[in-house]
Amino acid sequence: MVRTLAAAGLLLLLLAGVLALAERFGGRGVLARFGHLPGDIVIKKPGFVFSFPLVSGLLLSLVLSVALSLLFALFRR
Repeated sequence: MVRTLAAAGLLLLLLAGVLALAERFGGRGVLARFGHLPGDIVIKKPGFVFSFPLVSGLLLSLVLSVALSLLFALFRR
């Protein structure tokens, strides 16, 4: 349990570092388009905005599924 939490913490720290560096050298930031991808539903009317990030949610689910599968496979050995 302790190894799993330590590995998850290190993974999050590494991810934060990569995102910080990418934002520093990329200008707008890596996550600036997240929620505004093609396929995300946005309805704008006067005084009302409805946003349903369909593709962004699917992409996030895919990335997290792959990352967790790799992490669990690493610790199963």
